[in-house]
Amino acid sequence: MNFFNKILEKVGLRKPEAAAPVAPTAKPVAPTAKPVAPATAAPAAKPAAPTFTATASFHPNAVSEVDVVKNIEKLAAGSGLNWKVSIVDFLKILGVDSSLEARKALATELNCPADLMKDSAKMNVWLHKEVLKKIAENGGNIPQSLLS
Repeated sequence: MNFFNKILEKVGLRKPEAAAPVAPTAKPVAPTAKPVAPATAAPAAKPAAPTFTATASFHPNAVSEVDVVKNIEKLAAGSGLNWKVSIVDFLKILGVDSSLEARKALATELNCPADLMKDSAKMNVWLHKEVLKKIAENGGNIPQSLLS
């Protein structure tokens, strides 16, 4: 899992990977013919691509918005940390590694400009805005005042 996906998980936009449901497996079917020896077996045909049928309840443009601010405020309660201005505080509130190395890894993952990577203060400001912007793009309700 990449660093940003951990953040999305922590703010409630993704489910933890460990809790992901496992698709049920089909019961094995007894073969109806004798197996062919491997040396003479023809290459297996590619399975057909799955087809999807639209139904009345399908809404391709619908995005369920998560109240990220409420989730973060709950986590931040009593901590004295200011997630609205500090990427370090934001990551600490989420329980994610906030070290310089971790922030550089996150900045690299989010394609931070190279000139900002040389100055940790500038990188942090960029990273904070970029993380909030990406959260909003993934369905989070980040206030416009924090995105500009």
